Parts: sequence; C-alpha cells; structure tokens
Amino acid sequence: MPPEPDPSLHHASVQGLAAISAVPSDPPIARQASGQGAPPGPLAAASLPQTAPVLLALPEENGDVAEAVVATIGDDGRRRGRRGARIKTAYPDLTTGSVPRHVWKLAWPQVAEGVLNIVDQMVDMVWAGRLPGGFRSLAGLGVAQTYTQFGMMLRGGLDQSARAMLTRAVGAGNVPLANHIALQAFTLTAVYCLLLIVFGLLLTDVLIRVIGASEAVQAEAAMYMRIQFIGIGGMSFRMASAAVLQSSGDVMTPLKATTATRLVHIVLTPFLMFGWLGFPAFGLAGAALSGLLAQLVGASINLFVLFRGGSHLRLTLRGYRVDFPILWQMLKIGAPASVAGVERGVSQLVLMAVVAPFGDVALAAFGLTRRMEMLANFGSMGIGQAAGIMVGQNLGAGRPERARRAVAWALVYAAAMKLIVAAVLLLIPVLLVIPFTREAEVVSLTADWLRILGLAAVFMGIGMVFQQSFNVAGDTVTVMVVTLVALVIIELPAAWLLSHPLGIGPLGTAWANVIGMVLRAALFVPVFFWGRWLRIKVI
Repeated sequence: MPPEPDPSLHHASVQGLAAISAVPSDPPIARQASGQGAPPGPLAAASLPQTAPVLLALPEENGDVAEAVVATIGDDGRRRGRRGARIKTAYPDLTTGSVPRHVWKLAWPQVAEGVLNIVDQMVDMVWAGRLPGGFRSLAGLGVAQTYTQFGMMLRGGLDQSARAMLTRAVGAGNVPLANHIALQAFTLTAVYCLLLIVFGLLLTDVLIRVIGASEAVQAEAAMYMRIQFIGIGGMSFRMASAAVLQSSGDVMTPLKATTATRLVHIVLTPFLMFGWLGFPAFGLAGAALSGLLAQLVGASINLFVLFRGGSHLRLTLRGYRVDFPILWQMLKIGAPASVAGVERGVSQLVLMAVVAPFGDVALAAFGLTRRMEMLANFGSMGIGQAAGIMVGQNLGAGRPERARRAVAWALVYAAAMKLIVAAVLLLIPVLLVIPFTREAEVVSLTADWLRILGLAAVFMGIGMVFQQSFNVAGDTVTVMVVTLVALVIIELPAAWLLSHPLGIGPLGTAWANVIGMVLRAALFVPVFFWGRWLRIKVI
C-alpha cells in the first residue's frame, strides 16, 4: 500500500520550511488518526477554508517536532497569526536525527521495565523461600514458571510479527494501517490465550509428573501452576498492547503499566501467601493469584491509552472485521519466531529433566538460576527491542543504513551493560542468593552456577540485540535456524554429556549454557553483515 502522511497533530512533521503540512485542528483529526475518513495529505493554503486554523510543525535536527504555529488563512491566502510555544512531541520521528540518541531514548524505559520484571521475580522467590515447604516451594515455583514461560515463549511470535508489521506501517506514515494491524494482533492473542488456558488447566498434574519432580514439589506447584495458566490471559494482553505502543514509539505508557503491575503484585503477594490482616492464606498459590490481578491492571492501562487517547495510534472497534490476509501474514512472520521460542522453552524443560535426577537441591538451584538469568540478561532485552523499533520504522521509511547503525549502537550499549552484570555475578554471587534461601547446599550450588553464568553475560546480550533486531525486520527464519543450531543441536546434548557421562553434575548444564550463548552470538555476526534482514518484505 502507498504510504499515507500521519494525520495526528501530536506527530506532525515536515522536511524543511518549504514543505509545511496544514491540517485543520478540529475533531475530524481524531477520526482520521484512528483510520476513519479520508487520509489527509499536504494541503495548499488556497485549498483550505478561509480563516481555517492550521498547525504548522517545524522540525529540530534530532527529528523531534520543535515548535507549533497556530494561524489562520485570510482572504488573500496569506497566513496570519503568531508563533506558539515550543513543544516536544512524545513520539519523535525515528527516521531522522541522531541514531544513538533515539536508541537510548527508546531503550531506557524498556530497560527499566526489565528491572521491574527482575524485582518482581525476585520477590516471589523471597516469599516462596519462607513458606513451610522451604526450598521445595522454590523448586515448585521453578517448575511451574518454566511451563508457563514456555507458553509465553510460544506466544512471543505473535508479538514479534505485530512489531514487524506495525513499525513498518508507522515508519511509512500509514497510521490507519497500523491501527488495523494492531486489532488483528489482539484477535490472534485472544484465540491463543483461550487454547493455552484450557490446555494448561487440563494437563497441569501430568506436566509436573513428566519431569520427574518429587511428590513434595508436585504438591507445592500444582495450584500455583493452574492459576498461572489462567493469568496468561491478562499477561498476554498486557504484553501485546505494550508491543503495539512501543512499535509506534510510545515506550512510556508500557513502563507505567508495568510499574503498576509490579507494585500491585509485590504488595498483594505476602497478604495472599501468608494470610496477613485476615486475608486467606493460599500459600504459594497466593503469589499466582496476586500476579493474575496485577496483570489485569497493567493490561487495562495499556488498552485504555490505545482506545481512549494519548497514543500515536487510536484504536476503535467501530468497523472492526477479521482480516484473514493480514492474519495469515502475521502467522507467516510470527511462526518461525514462535518456533524459536519453543526451542528455547523446550531447552529449559530438557535442562530441568537433566538436573532433576540430582535431587531437590539441584532442582531448587536450577529454578533460582533460571529466575536470576533475568539479571544476567539485564538491559539487553530492552536495548534489543529499542533497536528493533528503530530497524522497523527506518526500513518502513526506506532508510536501511539507519537501521544498520541502530543495531550497531544497540550492541555497544548492551555490551557495556553486560560487562557490569558479569562483574556482579562473578564477584558476589552468594550475596545474590542469600535473600532467597539460607539452605547451605542450595546457596553453594546456586552461587557456583551464577559464576559460570557470568561468563556468558556479554554473549547473551549480543545475541539478544541481534535476535530482536532481525525479528522486527521480519527475518524470523534466520533467528529460528540459529536458535536451533545453538540451543537444540549443541547446548542440550552438551548439557547431558557434561552432567552425566562426564560426571560434572548439575553444573554441566551451566557450562553447556555458556557454550550455547557464545555460539549463538557468533552465528549472528555474519548474518548482520550479509544484510538479508534489510530486504525482507513485511507489508
């Protein structure tokens, strides 16, 4: 489809003083921004109604809208009026201006989201370690979260395809198409959630038994896991709506929604786990129940902004229809990303099965390190997503070199953060573990595991930036193949070989993880220079 100019007053921009778009500043603007009505184009002054108010937006060097001029057009066609106050748009033009500045502005709110996610996971483990079940509660938490995260990894392909298509549409200036794509993404999310919830509720007990967990761990995990599966609905819509907002350039609203989500979860969890102030004591299941309620809060915030105002995009269900060609395109782009997520999810389940024969202490350490891997991954997810937004919008605007530069800058930022994380994991791992459990065996094993994980931190960050950038560019097949080779073909056999035949024990899986991360990052480097990801057609 040919690109259409962005009709939103918040995001009007022009390339120089000679090309000024004049847009009537009355209610029809909102209708056009939501995809209704005829799309506006550059208007000559003579074609406007006499004395019609117009908005003239003058660009700054970094692509932000610098100032607005409210004026009227007189009988003689000349503009009359005065310069308005300087304004800063919340959604700068990412296809012009400083690439490193744009990457950082997009990255830091998403990095902050990652910090909140880490804190949230850590709080669950802190409270779980104080339940009567002790480290077996921690093991049950790890088992249940591994399964539910597997379901979310499978769903992740839907978000990746939505990001790929939305950023291209926004970069090309086609906001009505972006609105339409967002609604189709929500349609796929609703169908997936329904199927996964039914599957999870019916097979919870079977899934826990199949990995060989003890009966004590099964008793801790079962109800928590069932509630977690139900909560996937709220979590999925929070994440899907966040992906839509971020793709349009709005990274602050998802940060606010995540902040609210995490605060509600952190505050409610001990009350529902231990029965404080007369609340029912649900034990480990209380953490899942508070998480369910918190995710609904976060999803509501994102959806309110999308449907009621304040966003670059403005969604409405008026005229909604299921668009099968767009759904099919989203599935084609998202399926390889989902397969890559499945590969990572399966690898976690296989690694858990490799560790389980070493007993509940090893299983508890595995669960702790899986959660703390989020710490090792600190920053790289947010920076990778920022690079992906820049890649998608600049490819949509026909500027592939800016897309390549965005990835390069994101790699610099991620490597710098990972060096700091690696130092923390290598130097003070015991201090990271003690807040969650004081069981000496668990502390010792987990600390050794974290030291090994620290060796892979930089490579983990590099791989994440490449993965997010290539996925949003639409090259999800390459990411799937690299993940298959690094994780499934190399890491999993290495984990079994090191842990059992070679006798290293549960730490063999940690060394295998280092091997997989290094290989994955190395395989992405030639893909970056090859440049096929810059030529993928998405919309």
